[in-house]
Amino acid sequence: MPTTNYPLRRITCFVFGLVFVGAVTMPVATAEQPARMDTYVTDSAGALDTGDSQRVRAAVDTLYAEHKVRLWIAYVDNFAGTSPQNWAARTARQSGFGERDLLLAVATRDRAYAFDGEAPSGVSESEIDRILTGQVEPALRDDRWADAGVAAAAGIGSAMSGGGVSMGPVLLIGVLIVLALVGLLLYQRYRQRARDRAELEQARSTDPTDPAALAALPLEALHARSREVLVELDDAVRTSAEELELAVGEFGDAAVQPFRTALEHARAATAKAFAVRQRLDDAVPETPDEQRALLIELITTAGHADRELDARVAEFDAMRDLLIDAGPRLDALTRDIVELTARIPASEAELTRLTGAHPASVLEPIADNVTMARERIAFADECVGDGHREIARPVGEQGAAVADIRAAESALGQARTLLDAVDGAAAHIRQARAGIPAALDELRGDLDAAAGLTEHGGEELASAVAAARTVLENADTAAEADPLGAYHDAIAADGALDRALAAAGDRKRSADDLARRLDQALRDAATRVRMATDFIATRRGAMEAIPRTRVSEAQRHLDEAQRLRADDPAAALEHARAAADLGGRALQEAQAGVQTWEVRRPPSGSAQAGAILGGILIDSMLRGGMGGGRGHHGGYRAGSFGGSGGSRRISRGGRF
Repeated sequence: MPTTNYPLRRITCFVFGLVFVGAVTMPVATAEQPARMDTYVTDSAGALDTGDSQRVRAAVDTLYAEHKVRLWIAYVDNFAGTSPQNWAARTARQSGFGERDLLLAVATRDRAYAFDGEAPSGVSESEIDRILTGQVEPALRDDRWADAGVAAAAGIGSAMSGGGVSMGPVLLIGVLIVLALVGLLLYQRYRQRARDRAELEQARSTDPTDPAALAALPLEALHARSREVLVELDDAVRTSAEELELAVGEFGDAAVQPFRTALEHARAATAKAFAVRQRLDDAVPETPDEQRALLIELITTAGHADRELDARVAEFDAMRDLLIDAGPRLDALTRDIVELTARIPASEAELTRLTGAHPASVLEPIADNVTMARERIAFADECVGDGHREIARPVGEQGAAVADIRAAESALGQARTLLDAVDGAAAHIRQARAGIPAALDELRGDLDAAAGLTEHGGEELASAVAAARTVLENADTAAEADPLGAYHDAIAADGALDRALAAAGDRKRSADDLARRLDQALRDAATRVRMATDFIATRRGAMEAIPRTRVSEAQRHLDEAQRLRADDPAAALEHARAAADLGGRALQEAQAGVQTWEVRRPPSGSAQAGAILGGILIDSMLRGGMGGGRGHHGGYRAGSFGGSGGSRRISRGGRF
């Protein structure tokens, strides 16, 4: 080889040597192709130290333990020249990932990342974006590789737990909205009640005999005031009737005739007013204008009756000056107390006997009568004692004795009624029990007559026949358990069957047949009306307008039945049935009223509490018409003859 080429060969070898050494010593970025992942956290890029790797793995494990979502995290140098999404998708396919697998791939040298997989249940795409852009990306930008993996796992877990959005403010806002709505509703109710009270006060101050003034009042105020005036007038009529009977015993019928006339006018007006209220309460609706007209008629009728009673007060006071012979009156009341007290054991024994022979439902109207009678007697005894102390005062200071005498008289009258109801209950039950066989025979006869009219009777006859058969099937059991109810059911079923037979054209009722049925119906109606009347009269302190309306209507129908008995027995029969039905409803509603009263004002068991329930003592602060003259019964006054405003006259000494 020529010597001139030797230096060139040595240079060439030196250059190739440098290239070889450089190739060996310089780092090379190897392309990392997608491959199957066998562990949840892989770090081929060497981005994590031992502690970081443990933190990331712990976050991934916590996500799986709490939500059963598998998060796989891969740290690589690069994505082999493909897009991050393509690299992650291929890796997921090769790894066999399912719907509960997620992949976070991070290329540390390429500074790119990908997130692949289905969003877990309950996590929206917007929440995933928020986790990635708000927590993962900032950590990656700062080369906090482990923090990025932990943030991804923790963010997904928080979103699945509902913690992605803080519920505290949301709940607080919801609570505030609810409180605001409740407050608004309560305020509206308060405003409405305040308006109702103001309108009612205006109605109370309006002249009840002035239709024009009443027409200017709101309809609801007229409704409320109508119920009040019915209660006030009915109480006034009942108390006046009690006082009048006492006056008859002292002065005779002739002396009290003007007052009896005034009372009868008031009774007629009361019945008319109750009839209007019944019409307003029935199932047939009236227009607002019709309601207004009826309410004005009711209130003016009651107002005129109230004033007619008041117009006789002064005259009656002069006739029956209770202070003139207060001593003898108190002595007579003491004798009445002794007489009624002596009746208590016998009535108590009778009630015990009845309780053992009949179910509680039959005796419910009189179950408390002996207890109440004892309370009324005790109250009367207190009043008599107070009365003796009052008349011992100097002349001019004895006026309070009048209230004591009136209260004692009323209490003893109610005690007598209560005991009479117990003593007469057996007779009513015997009467019903004795009438049941005849009523059932009538029912069987009508069923026989109906057998041949099935095709002519229609639905009315079929219904009546079914009801009659039910009564007959239950007759034996019902008669034993509740003879009064069984008798009423038999009479009612027979009446319905009679009407159905007449409509079918089977036959006309003979006068004797109709009269017999009318007698039965009248006895039934009279018993039911009397029971309701006694119950209401002895507990009128708890009675609202509804039971008073029903019993007034029942009495009106009973009176009409008796009036038509001779001239139109068919019409009389209808009135008697209506009276029986209304009497039963009145008793039920009255019993419900007493229960409500007792709940609102738990009975103390004292004699005064019984007097308040009986309406003997009336709260002198109630209603606009009640004024002074409280007496000395804890803010209550004794009732007297006259209208609802009669309490203003107590302080003048003496009422009749």
